[in-house]
Amino acid sequence: MADGDGVGEAATAAASPPAPAPGLSPSLGWRERLRAGLAGTGASLWFVAGLGLLYALRVPLRLCENLAAVTVFLNSLTPKFYVALTGTSSLISGLIFIFEWWYFHKHGTSFIEQVSVSHLRPLMGGTESSISEPGSSSNRESETSRQNLSECKVWRNPLNLFRGAEYRRYTWVTGKEPLTYYDMNLSAQDHQTFFTCDTDFLRPSDIVMQKAWRERNPPARIKAAYQALELNNDCATAYVLLAEEEATTIVDAEKLFKQALKAGETIYRQSQQCQHQSPQHEAQLRRDTNVLVYIKRRLAMCARKLGRIREAVKIMRDLMKEFPPLTMLNIHENLLESLLELQAYADVQAVLAKYDDISLPKSAAICYTAALLKTRTVSDKFSPETASRRGLSTAEINAVEAIHRAVEFNPHVPKYLLEMKSLILPPEHILKRGDSEAIAYAFFHLQHWKRIEGALNLLQCTWEGTFHHVSVYPKKELPFFIHFTAGLCSSTAMIALLTHQFPEIMGVFAKAVSMISRTCVEYL
Repeated sequence: MADGDGVGEAATAAASPPAPAPGLSPSLGWRERLRAGLAGTGASLWFVAGLGLLYALRVPLRLCENLAAVTVFLNSLTPKFYVALTGTSSLISGLIFIFEWWYFHKHGTSFIEQVSVSHLRPLMGGTESSISEPGSSSNRESETSRQNLSECKVWRNPLNLFRGAEYRRYTWVTGKEPLTYYDMNLSAQDHQTFFTCDTDFLRPSDIVMQKAWRERNPPARIKAAYQALELNNDCATAYVLLAEEEATTIVDAEKLFKQALKAGETIYRQSQQCQHQSPQHEAQLRRDTNVLVYIKRRLAMCARKLGRIREAVKIMRDLMKEFPPLTMLNIHENLLESLLELQAYADVQAVLAKYDDISLPKSAAICYTAALLKTRTVSDKFSPETASRRGLSTAEINAVEAIHRAVEFNPHVPKYLLEMKSLILPPEHILKRGDSEAIAYAFFHLQHWKRIEGALNLLQCTWEGTFHHVSVYPKKELPFFIHFTAGLCSSTAMIALLTHQFPEIMGVFAKAVSMISRTCVEYL
């Protein structure tokens, strides 16, 4: 999976297809509709063809005689056979049900349904496309994909902590891992996307680092980074890995990032000179650009954590000016947090004016920071009793509306800001509008809300007065096949019990079913 930061904003609306030439669109539309209709009725045609073939071969295959033999065989069976048969069916369906339940809880989808959609549906001619006007279809698909990428995708946390210097402290104290395997797996994919390219085979140190980013064991990754430095002392990605995972303090991490910066700038200048030689060199320049931007960003975060906030702000501003296309990395969220720490609210407003745009992906940081700025102008004098008597002023209405907008975007944040839920370490990846994004925002921004007198009071009054029931993501419904296997298991168990208790009645019922089946075949 690609990094959410890298693709969230990069998804742009698809251009509408050109208008068809006069006189061609009617014929093309008729052909497309005919093709879609044939594809949609493919399963029915196969079924009818099968029935016709069965009817044509009824005499050579001696279907009637074979069915009579089957009827005689069934009549000779004892009730014990039916008990054993239904018991076995119940056991098999129960095992299928248990497997489906386990697979669903582990992977979030039904195994049978996944196989049916992925393998059986194409064979039966199934299709998910629908016929519609070309222009409207393109616009709808682009709009849908834009919303899914911007709001319903896992993104890299712009303020993620350092593994060695921060996450590991939690492990030292509690003996538990602060990050899930899923989160670390996403980070490994991010690192391979950002820090590797097709030309790595040209440099032995990059080949070693390719293996290092795929390693699951932290000591093995660190060992591979040292091997890369032995091959090339200017391997920037090796310094990055050591700064992230081996350094136990922010000071040590900053030293390693400065070494990485020196090596990264040298490699970046070399890639710039060779970028037009081939597509491979262009890919190498993109990779070296990603490495350089990552290093500078983490150096800014080191300066922020060490109290050199103005230096951090300068690095972030320079980075955004030097690489404007990489705003998709959400560096502005790091800048917002640093400016709030400086209490430079005018600068915060300027950043919001640039990035709080309808065409850009929203985030809890943007929405709640905008609400905080509007709350700041009225929170120190706000009183619920006074407001209920005289009504809300214009500034208070603006603040309340901003809080409404923020809570509607992510309803999980207020409980963390109001300390109704305990904070934990933020993950390396967040789900937009989800609980993980709320944790990441509150972890870094709670102090800024507390600094403004009355801000949390106004947030609480607005939130409790309007959003009594905080919306949560709906629980994933069980797939159809889990219900089906559960019903099959229950029904076969019931048939086994009835056959054991009332063998004669169930025998008559089985004979009646076989007679009906025989009559239907003879009729065909």
